[in-house]
Amino acid sequence: MLTIDEAFRKFKSRLELNDREQANASARQKEVRDYLDTKFKIDRSFLTGSYARWTKTKPLKDVDIFFVLKSSEDHYRSKAPSVVLTDFHNALVEKYGDKARKQNRSINVDFGVKADAEDNTDYRVISVDVVPAFDKDDDFEIPDNELGKWIGTNPQTHAAEATAAHQAYSNEWKGLVRMVKYWNNNPKHGEKPVKPSFLIEVMAMQCLYGGWGGSFDREIQGFFATLAARIFDEWPDPAGLGPPISNGMDTARKTRARDLLLAAEREATLAIDHVRRGRNGQALRAWRELFGPKFPLS
Repeated sequence: MLTIDEAFRKFKSRLELNDREQANASARQKEVRDYLDTKFKIDRSFLTGSYARWTKTKPLKDVDIFFVLKSSEDHYRSKAPSVVLTDFHNALVEKYGDKARKQNRSINVDFGVKADAEDNTDYRVISVDVVPAFDKDDDFEIPDNELGKWIGTNPQTHAAEATAAHQAYSNEWKGLVRMVKYWNNNPKHGEKPVKPSFLIEVMAMQCLYGGWGGSFDREIQGFFATLAARIFDEWPDPAGLGPPISNGMDTARKTRARDLLLAAEREATLAIDHVRRGRNGQALRAWRELFGPKFPLS
């Protein structure tokens, strides 16, 4: 039987991107780019967000792709963000039909890939988020329909912050973040408790502190507890450019998230207690119930 540490390390490995998934993500980027090149003047495109930071969890969906427009498309910057989002949406509907869905800052394109009972997708990307963007000095501007304006962002800064946090935590930080993001995606919650998922990552930069303690189960227990305690805090954009990341949740959503995070902490405490009482098999099943099918039982 797996020890708890072995199970967590196997779980961490299952949530990491592999070569076939990266190849499929790159192919999807090229597919969408080749099509959008016929509709807009695009300077360059690149995979970004949690995918590029290696904090994306499984199953692989909503992979961010920045499409940086050329200066000849600058007319969009003087217009409401809804204009460029609508034009991108209409263009993508021509190719993908109702699989293209307009969001606050992007267009989601669903490729019709379904995860099986074990959250496997045959190494394929379920969906991507197409983000129109412009260069602004060393940063970028992207549309925010809810705020009604263009906002600043810098994925490279976010990536550097994540790398620094990972290294400061004995290279275990990203694995812990992916695990909690996987919990956050569990369908048993209905709607995600913490939204956007990037908020978990931003909070982790402060909530995971003091260095790696050497025990996945206790690290996760403490992580859930600290997230619950600080979910009502304001969490700024790590790049210092856009609105606070925590602005996506109102009081009711934060209350629900806190309650579910506290429940997760209690479940983690019970799983730890199973081990203390010599019930390793029950502990594995408890962690599986908490996280979902990617957590191994053997």
